[in-house]
Amino acid sequence: MTLLLKPITRLSLFQTHFQINNNNNPRARATSVSCSWSHGAHKIVREFDPKIPIEKAITPPSSWYTDPSFYAFELDRVFYRGWQAVGYTEQIQEPRDFFSGRLGNVEFVVCRDDNGKIAAFHNVCRHHASLLVSGSGKTSCFTCPYHGWTYGLNGELRKATRISGIEDFSINDFGLVPIKVATWGPFVLLNMDNEILQKDNIDTDNVASEWLGSSSELFSLNGVDTTLTYVCRREYIIECNWKVFCDNYLDGGYHVPFAHKGLASGLSLDSYTTSIFEKVSIQSAEGGSKEKENDRLGSKAFYAFIYPNFMINRYGPWMDTNLAIPLGQRKCLVVFDYFLEASFKDDKAFIERSLADSEKVQMEDIRLCEGVQKGIESPAYSTGRYAPNVEKAMHHFHCLLYDNLIN
Repeated sequence: MTLLLKPITRLSLFQTHFQINNNNNPRARATSVSCSWSHGAHKIVREFDPKIPIEKAITPPSSWYTDPSFYAFELDRVFYRGWQAVGYTEQIQEPRDFFSGRLGNVEFVVCRDDNGKIAAFHNVCRHHASLLVSGSGKTSCFTCPYHGWTYGLNGELRKATRISGIEDFSINDFGLVPIKVATWGPFVLLNMDNEILQKDNIDTDNVASEWLGSSSELFSLNGVDTTLTYVCRREYIIECNWKVFCDNYLDGGYHVPFAHKGLASGLSLDSYTTSIFEKVSIQSAEGGSKEKENDRLGSKAFYAFIYPNFMINRYGPWMDTNLAIPLGQRKCLVVFDYFLEASFKDDKAFIERSLADSEKVQMEDIRLCEGVQKGIESPAYSTGRYAPNVEKAMHHFHCLLYDNLIN
């Protein structure tokens, strides 16, 4: 496990590299990937049966977590479909703000133009494919560091240097390739689907419906909104498949009393409940230490998993988000971003103590996840079973994966 600490700054959620060749159209390239791997991957997918009730069901086979062909297949079927969280509105709060990142083989940049409009593009020069920008910042245009081609914040090509003599070339045909972008609450979302790209306008209500389904109101009611102050980011490279981390999150608190003694003392585990929605599962528990002042967990904890890999945790004055990004069939990057209610933002002692408590939990989870990955790779393990009363969210996650992968 490698821990990467990031300071308080404006960053994108995706600053990593998946091992697929770059192309401006991920769905087009993904089609070739699917054709290459689909036969073997489909066979592996069908080893799990979502129609079997949880009481009798077996878990997905170990090959879902170890097979290279399955990994390549799920990048296409899972991560290039639907809305994906990539950042926060605070990162592009003012005109000319931008942030960049990577999702699969897609290099992207999100920006706000001088009129306040948010846009997203493939972060790739149309001349010879150089990346245009990295990180985040403020700019009036995107100038390629390779040959100086310059693009406006609306994606239009403004200047193509030293092209005298070129034929059959129209500057209007060489703007940046757009990506559909939307916001919900404090989150910035991208969608790589070609069908979405053809739509001129994206309705916020439709985005909420597609991303959160019928659970959307619960997020607002539980304090997931834009009033929180961004605090910091921590990143962890973990030696496990990204789904192992998600499975751990989705076990209904099953592991908490055994692996997280400190966390368990702050929660009333008997009150733990799980609610299942279309592409969301919500776990909640009452706080177990209401008498403590400045307790970071507060009186209630709200843990939401948004398929496929985004987690929102709201507790006490805190909100943190976790994003599990695949880096290979046995490695992932997990990005934690921390937010705090404004009345606590100057309480440095409380912030440091809370972050230290959270860090302890993450280290405990990392040891668990890395141990599970080693066990999955053992010849002694093929499939497991579910604990029906607590692992409903995990089973739901596996069923959603099956639906994405088989269709």
